[in-house]
Formats: sequence, structure tokens, C-alpha cells
Amino acid sequence: MAKYTRSGRLQQIPPYLFAEISKKIEQAKNKGVDVISLGIGDPDMPTPKHIIAELERAANDPKNHQYPDYEGMLAFREAVVAWYKKRHNVALDPVSEVLALIGSKEGSLHLSLAFVNPGDYVLVPNPCYTPYRTSTILANGMVCDLPLLEANGFLPQLDRINRDICKRAKILYLSYPNNPTTAVANVEFYKEVVDFAKDKGIIVCSDNPYSEIAFDGYKPLSFLEVPGAKDVGVEFNSLSKPYNMTGWRIGMAVGNPEIISAMATVKNNVDSGVFNAVQYAAITALLKTPDSQIDHLNSIYQKRRDLVYDTFTSVGIRVRKPKATFYMWCKTPNGHTCAGFAAHLLEKAGVVVTPGAAYGSYGEGYFRISLTVPDARLAEAMDRIKKAMSK
Repeated sequence: MAKYTRSGRLQQIPPYLFAEISKKIEQAKNKGVDVISLGIGDPDMPTPKHIIAELERAANDPKNHQYPDYEGMLAFREAVVAWYKKRHNVALDPVSEVLALIGSKEGSLHLSLAFVNPGDYVLVPNPCYTPYRTSTILANGMVCDLPLLEANGFLPQLDRINRDICKRAKILYLSYPNNPTTAVANVEFYKEVVDFAKDKGIIVCSDNPYSEIAFDGYKPLSFLEVPGAKDVGVEFNSLSKPYNMTGWRIGMAVGNPEIISAMATVKNNVDSGVFNAVQYAAITALLKTPDSQIDHLNSIYQKRRDLVYDTFTSVGIRVRKPKATFYMWCKTPNGHTCAGFAAHLLEKAGVVVTPGAAYGSYGEGYFRISLTVPDARLAEAMDRIKKAMSK
């Protein structure tokens, strides 16, 4: 059989994190283990019925069976504009400042391909959602890690970035509410980011898919709420989390028209857009879902958050009580690496958690769990972990 050498860029990319988790789950199941996975952030509750009904209606219309617009239907982009105005009081132009995405993973790659040349740096938080790093590598860019430290509220310290690297940097990635650390950012931090980006000539990409998953009355910000933000960057958002639509693959990039236009040029050459019926369903989600439905969803996640917090605190695991996201960022017990502790929980409790180092070297010493499992299974997982920690 012929041997084919993968490109150098592909050889730099480790196996996708959640594909590896899936393999470990399958291996344990093959041994007869009843595995409870707290590793992947995929909502366990169904997409609301009014959204599904609109998908069905639109899918039955032959007009929607042809190629969609690459940038997204104007009606979808107008719905995004209305949603951003209502939710964040941010004004956008639907034609030049909104682009439909098949999720932020796609958006990250399109952004990198549009602006990153070989040898350019991209400023990537560490730990982070892994596509920020891999999209940089696929564009032949260089990753500059920005440590997210607990002592600094898991915010990057922009004034500590090497000056020479800043001169060669094209993009700064941010994500607040943050995956995996669950940290949030305030207006003062974003003002600092805008000033930094203007001074250095760097594009800011704010990835904000958890903007609607929040607790205790907290309302996450959009980066674009800050004066001057649209001059320097774009924001990604998604319907996946607030509307339980992860499998539908639809989101948006909004903000600076020059950046949006460049991303659209890449997109026009690598995919054919989002199925129109999905866009019609997304319009219904954005414009016709009552706030009470999202409040109810958040109340479920908040109850689960509190259960995990109380359980872990009782067995000596230090954990952040997040204001937002459906994750928990937890300290590994003394004497354990994050990978070692994850393996221990899988072996002794049949529970899957994600080692923090999978998101970057500064994630060592932590592990992440997801709250996207049914209440009864989460309660069982907590009971199993209690027993495993008591032995």
C-alpha cells in the first residue's frame, strides 16, 4: 500500500479533543462500563418545537431545495441584526456586517485564511477552545500563547505580550463567557482590548456562543457593545447553545465590514452556505422564542451547577461557581495530573471529564465538566464521584 505523507501543517495538529474522548468512551463501554460522559458540551434537551415546525415547513418548500446564498439569506441576516439590537443594543448593517456561519469553528478558519500569512502570529488564549489554535496552524500562522491564569481572573495580560510578536500579530482571539474556564469579562477589560488592537493594528475576534447561558441574573456582554469595537473586530455567535441547536450548524459573524467581506470571500470559495430551511428555522429561533424559554433552560443548568458545586466542595475538589456557560472548571486534587485524574474517574466511577491540558498547557491542574446531561444521570455521576473520592 502506498504511503502518503501528510502536510507539515496537518502534522502539527493533534487529534481533535472530542474525537479522542469519544474513543475512550467507546473503549469503556466495550468493557461493559455504564459510562456517564460529562466531557462534551452538547445540550441534552431538544430543540424547541416551534423551531422544528418552521424547519419542516421550509424544507417542504421546493424553493429552498436549491443552493443558498453564500453569505446567508438577507432575511436571516436581518433577524441577526434585530436580535443584536434587542439583546445588546448593537446596531449592524445586515448586508455588510453580518455573515452566516456553519458554526464558529468554520468562522475561525475563514478568518485565519483571510488575514494570516506564513510567519504571522495569532494571539491565542491558553487554555482555549482548540479551533483557535488549529485554524492558525492550517493558515500557516504562528501561535502565541496568552496564559489565562486564575490569579488574573483568567483574562489575558495584554501588556505582557512580546513587542516583536505584537508587530507580527494579525488576530487576537477572545471568548467570554469563556470555554473552558467559565470566566467572564467586563467593560473595562474590553476597553483595554479595543485600545490595544487600535494601537497594534490587530484584528479582534470575540467568540461569544455562551452569551445567553447565564445564572443569578448575570447578563453577559457583547464585545461590540464597547465603543470602537466594531472598528477593530468581529464577533462570532451561535444558535447552538440557547436554542439547543448544536446539530443544526448555524451561527453568525458580525462586526467590521472589511473583515466580514474578507471572510465571505473565503467562504464563497470553500462551501455553499447554510441550507435555507435551517436559516428559516433560525429566524424563528431568534425572533419568536420567548425570553421565558431561555430563562427556563438556564434554571435547569443553574440547578445542575449548584449540585456539582455542592458535591465537589463536599469531597474537597475546588471548583469555580460560574456566572455563565454550562461548564464547571475544577482544580484537580493534590497529587494528580489532570489526565491522571480523568483516567481515575473513568476507571473508578465510569465518569468522563475533560483534562484541562487538552485545551492548552496552562490548563494543567484543572479539569472541565459539562452540565449537558439529564438531571438523573448527573446526580448519579455525582454519587459515583463521591464514592470514588472516599476510597
